[in-house]
Amino acid sequence: MELPAEFLSSLRDVKGFSGEAFIREHLNPGSVTSVRSNPYKSNSEFLSLIFPGIEKSAVPWCSTGFYLSSRPSFTLDPLFHAGCYYVQEASSMFLEQVVKRAFPDHDQGGYRVLDLCAAPGGKTTHLSSLLPESLIVANEVIKTRVGIVADNVTRWGKDNIVVTNNDAADFHRFQGYFDLMVIDAPCSGSGLFRRDPESVKEWSPEHVMLCSKRQQRIIRDSWSALKEDGVLLYSTCSYAVEENENILDWIADNFGVETIEVPGVADWGIVETVSSKHKMTGYRFYPDRLKGEGFFMTGMRKKTNSEENIPAGLRLERTSRREEEAIAPFLTNPEEYSGVRIREEIAAIRKDYFEELSRLMSVLYVKKAGIKLGKVIKDELIPAHELAVNTAVNRFLPALELDYDAALQYLRKKDFFTENAAKGWNVVRFKGYNLGWIKVLQNRINNYYPLSLRILKD
Repeated sequence: MELPAEFLSSLRDVKGFSGEAFIREHLNPGSVTSVRSNPYKSNSEFLSLIFPGIEKSAVPWCSTGFYLSSRPSFTLDPLFHAGCYYVQEASSMFLEQVVKRAFPDHDQGGYRVLDLCAAPGGKTTHLSSLLPESLIVANEVIKTRVGIVADNVTRWGKDNIVVTNNDAADFHRFQGYFDLMVIDAPCSGSGLFRRDPESVKEWSPEHVMLCSKRQQRIIRDSWSALKEDGVLLYSTCSYAVEENENILDWIADNFGVETIEVPGVADWGIVETVSSKHKMTGYRFYPDRLKGEGFFMTGMRKKTNSEENIPAGLRLERTSRREEEAIAPFLTNPEEYSGVRIREEIAAIRKDYFEELSRLMSVLYVKKAGIKLGKVIKDELIPAHELAVNTAVNRFLPALELDYDAALQYLRKKDFFTENAAKGWNVVRFKGYNLGWIKVLQNRINNYYPLSLRILKD
């Protein structure tokens, strides 16, 4: 890989940049694979269950992140499809440190969180782990990518995430509403040159400046949605000062903010940097200094007044008593949810989020909310796949444990046979983790794994 001379020249005076080591790392890039376990689905035995024969070591800045000594086939791992872990670049897991610093009581709940540029969903699922009792809105403006977010959120299996498909400007209607806003901004992508050498050809100073202007627009259009004393977490996968430190100075020029510092990062190889004008703190990740790709992240607290002004809620169609009776046996705690009709199907919405969802749906295009339950036909619930992999599903439903080969047959939506399953609906499991549904009839088994999710790889 040949790095553009103009690109290297632009980094010469940037803190933490070491020319020879940086170039050497890009000429001979090592393969770094990292995953983040799902705290709602993993336990103390989890690490021994996954990736046998592959060494695992901790990502130092993430309590649930770990490196793998080699890259397995995630597609052929049933635990991936069960949502037991998320494959994520290690540098971006630093989000955990900023969130914990900004919200010491992060696990207590009550916060409203907006992940504004959410695709493919890594930061959304991480936020769900860190803020288990808070409402998280995962937004993606590009229609072709919002489905990926919804799929990853579904696998994660937590009921506190709403997925939307809107422009940043649409959130202007929710003034002073969010406690935390995460903007993993579209950028020139120079931090990922090692992973995607072809992207080097797309780099130019003009593209960097175009991205900088886009980043400013996204922040400007969404800023009013952040409440006073709320936190903005901003990140890019770019090395460019124009997209990082200069953006911090631009924010400080236009809005009242206070920087959030994370102590002790030097021990991990992370470089603490400050913007030239307002001395706003940020954190740079270089692949020659740590096990991770190029990355930048910072946190800041909004210090200007922002009165809450939010839309009235939309009237949502609730389920009937007969439908609720059909749904209840499938949930561990049905009394904690309200059943609502969203388009053609029924969803379970946590009662403490019901009013919030009605407000969001009055303005935004909601792709996914709560837990999709399925349809009630003749007083019987035809359960949706999403319910099977959600942590709210009743763990005492009839279940069928499959070995590895049978699990892959199921995930390929192929026929398989068993004499051990009870008649009717069964949850299919692998090593105790839910994969989906089957319905056992008198002479056959119907595989209800979604066609769109089936494994095509041999």
